[in-house]
Formats: sequence, structure tokens, C-alpha cells
Amino acid sequence: MSSDSLLVANNLYYAYQEAGQSHTVIDDASIAINKGEWIALLGASGSGKSTLLNLLAGIDRANSGQVTIAGQQLSCLQEPQLTLFRRRHIGFIYQLFHLIPTLNVFENIALPLELCGVQLDQRLQQVSDWLSKIGLQSRAQAFPDQLSGGEQQRVAIARALIHQPMLVLADEPTGNLDAETGARILDLLTGLAEQNQQTLIMVTHSETVASRAHRVLEMHSGRLKTASKDLAW
Repeated sequence: MSSDSLLVANNLYYAYQEAGQSHTVIDDASIAINKGEWIALLGASGSGKSTLLNLLAGIDRANSGQVTIAGQQLSCLQEPQLTLFRRRHIGFIYQLFHLIPTLNVFENIALPLELCGVQLDQRLQQVSDWLSKIGLQSRAQAFPDQLSGGEQQRVAIARALIHQPMLVLADEPTGNLDAETGARILDLLTGLAEQNQQTLIMVTHSETVASRAHRVLEMHSGRLKTASKDLAW
């Protein structure tokens, strides 16, 4: 493990049982990702990309293999400790946003800080700063169903990054947006991650998105390999 490595996954294997049959989703996946690196993860639908993100975040547990983040083996943590580790050190951005519908924009963004025990006055200041960063100062009191898709994704990005996680995992964050809005969201996400020196792993189907990453990985039938940034699909 390099001293620059933030995340190391070794020989991950994950399968599920259905109708008495075992279905392999991740097959012997290994990777080392450096601090501040931006990885694009390509692959066809059903190739295991989202499952791999869930394993790296400790949301799902591999049948075998290890995930280590900043020297901490996730398999050594029991569920309460794993939840706390994830809450403090990992930000997750979903394609479908997953905002809490009963909370307004301000409250959605503030939630990670509240869960991490940040004092109220600090939460108010940090959320105000982030609303300015994502250009939604005037929408602070709006609820998710009152926002456009691009606005919802900006809120989701702020919520994922506000507690300054070491690792940001994004599952097709522009997949439900039109091309112009998606390009703006991509610029916002990558710019903020770089500004905060955060490691970013982004699942995408877009060659354009992948071409901007530091490194491109490809999932194929559960196997993980390095791909060329000019890979023709």
C-alpha cells in the first residue's frame, strides 16, 4: 500500500443467492486509489459498478476480500462503528438524488453536520457558505419537490461534501439530467472535490465524463480493469 493511497481494495468477491442459485456480481476486484485522485468507473448496466461503490463505502459487505480506507479495514468495524466511519469520512451522491422530502434545502444540506455533532452556529454558517457555492441562496427554504433536477443534484452534492469527507462516491450523478445541466453539475462536483482535495470515484456511462478523470476503470461481468481514457465503446 502506497503512502499516497487513501483507498485499497483487495480481491473483493460478492455474490447473492436467488432461487437456490449463486450469482456473482463482483469477482476478484482489486484497486488502490490515491488521495485527491478522480476515478471514472465505466461499464454496461448490470456489470457491478453500483455494487462496487456500495462495497467500497461499507454499505454492503463483500463475501471475501478487504476494503481499507485511510488505514482502517472496514471489515474490522461492527455496524455502529462502520456507520460512524461512513458518516464522518465518506460522501455519497446518488443519481436519483435521495433528498429527504420532508426537509427543505437548508435542512437537507445541514443534516450531515447535525449527525456529526457540529454546533448550531457552525452549521448555520457552513450551510450558508455552501448555498452560496452552489448558487441556491434563494432556494434555502424550498422543498425537494419544488426544485428542478439540476437544483436537486446541487443540493445532493453540497450534502455529500459539506462535512469534508475524505472519499466521495458518485453513482451516475448526471445520469438523470440533460446534457447542459449535466455538464454544469460535473464542473461543480469536480471543482469542489479538487478544491477540498477529496478523492472522487464516479460511476458514469459517458465517455466525455471519463475523459476528464485522472484514471478510468472498467467493470465487465464483475471484473475490474484499467481502461484507456480514449476507449471506444
